[in-house]
Amino acid sequence: MTIRIAVPNKGRLEASATTLLRTSGIRFEKGERALSVPAKNADIEILFVRADDVPQLVASNVADVGITGIDLVTESGADVTIAGELGFGSCTLTAAVPTRSDITSVAEFAGKRIATAHPNATAAYFADQGVDVTVVPLRGAVEVAPKLGIADVIVDLVSSGSTMLTNGLRPVATILESQAVAIIRPDASNNPEIQRLITMMLSVVAAKTMRYVLMNAPGESVDDIAALIPGLDAPSVVPLSGDTDDVAIHSVVRADRLWDALPQLKEAGASGILVLPIQQFIA
Repeated sequence: MTIRIAVPNKGRLEASATTLLRTSGIRFEKGERALSVPAKNADIEILFVRADDVPQLVASNVADVGITGIDLVTESGADVTIAGELGFGSCTLTAAVPTRSDITSVAEFAGKRIATAHPNATAAYFADQGVDVTVVPLRGAVEVAPKLGIADVIVDLVSSGSTMLTNGLRPVATILESQAVAIIRPDASNNPEIQRLITMMLSVVAAKTMRYVLMNAPGESVDDIAALIPGLDAPSVVPLSGDTDDVAIHSVVRADRLWDALPQLKEAGASGILVLPIQQFIA
């Protein structure tokens, strides 16, 4: 069975999605105009498509796995399952008003025209809030819609917020938080080949948050060090050769713990502390 993966062919998710596949162990060569390429080391075909087409391609069985944004999955309404968050492409779908506006709450959007490239997600959000609005679908230049008189306010994707500020807009509410995700059809959750691919991809994502830490330490310090970096179950402790009671200690540590942990390890007697990145990690 050939597994087809649909990935964005351009835009904010394209480079990170391609890197994720390669780091997961899939070897392939992509030409500038390639629409699909086979993997060199697995029965996998990679389809390069528009990011907003990915959910429907997966739902309609054209692709088995897709990489796209949560915002596009929500917008499409496609019958797909999110198999895992991928840790890149983070942004928010944000409702914003011109800085001169007096609007400070979602309720005050009532009766307003809202320009957005996400009309379905926007309409659903305001319906859930019980706020009656007119949604104006717009594919480009959403930020300038109020200046052009196309709409009163906007709903658009925001990463840093600098584009909104440049265009004289002020955020009021978050419609949804988005990032890149891997998606599959609901009936594919028990397919072992698809699940193997998902596992490989998510192992790369998990590895980004972890570090492999090695050090030497006196034998009497092992308990103190193990309490600082317990690892998955317990750190690995290996006696050093020669006439010494010192040991080598290996452990997997969350990257965000290192700022506090490294000085504490030194105080506990560790030396020769080495921190290494991890390429893939499965708990």
